[in-house]
Amino acid sequence: MVRYFAKRFGMMLVAMFLIILLTFVIMHSIPGGPFTSDRKVSEEVEAALNEKYHLDRPLPVQFFEYLGGVLHGDLGPSYKYTGKEVSEFIKNGFPVSAKLGGITIIFVMLAAVPMGILAAVKNGKWQDMLVMSLATIGVTIPSFVIASLLIYFFSYKLNWLPTFGLDSWKGYILPVVALGGYSLSYMARLMRSSLLEVMGQDYIRTARAKGLSETSVILKHAMRNALIPVITVLGPTIANMMTGSFVIEKIFAIPGLGVHFVNSVSQRDYTTITGVTIFYAAFLMAMIFIVDIFYCLIDPRIKYD
Repeated sequence: MVRYFAKRFGMMLVAMFLIILLTFVIMHSIPGGPFTSDRKVSEEVEAALNEKYHLDRPLPVQFFEYLGGVLHGDLGPSYKYTGKEVSEFIKNGFPVSAKLGGITIIFVMLAAVPMGILAAVKNGKWQDMLVMSLATIGVTIPSFVIASLLIYFFSYKLNWLPTFGLDSWKGYILPVVALGGYSLSYMARLMRSSLLEVMGQDYIRTARAKGLSETSVILKHAMRNALIPVITVLGPTIANMMTGSFVIEKIFAIPGLGVHFVNSVSQRDYTTITGVTIFYAAFLMAMIFIVDIFYCLIDPRIKYD
């Protein structure tokens, strides 16, 4: 197990290095720079700014200086907000995005797993067709369309829910539904297909032949194996939701990490773009690693080696 953990950790370090390298190169390959704007500044001012932030140095030197700062936990200063560090944006924005994403994950799992089970148990019946129809709609319609429809009906027409901010529990309802619509639909479909496959296995037929109730067969014998594909996609889903949805946060004016990333892209704030990308990649790899550990807890037949 120790050897497996060491191997995975080494792979994560290599992947992180490549992500930093590619992000750094792509950012510096874009025409213009962080101090390029519609209002032209003098060459002397631009040169002074480039010297202040070491942008006048060769790219390899800039990269290894930045990499050294990352290794010490320093993601650098923002080029657009004087006196602001990239770590401050992450520190202030991530808790907001994480809370919204955490609530969304709970909502998705509490809804998707029962929907998938119901569709599998009632395979071919009207309950199955209803659940799959809703799941198909949720998968095909983009989140920004769902968010717009929710705002139109529940805020504009009915005036039940607020359209922006997270000042009260009501403010979470529309963003959570819009953010979790695709994942809920996808996981419900995945749970249905996985459970149908498991229900056709020999050990399930043996359990039924022993006289066990259908509820006991599903919950005690079929569920554990059927959940493995769902757990597989759960890690990346958690990372995506908890690090901020750029579209949803922009629509509902939520001051999360996604908003900072969108603003940094539009303003060519190199350090903020790279810093948020590094944070997201590290969080994603951590979630995938935790999911791999959960495999062995769900199914003892899976070994680390």
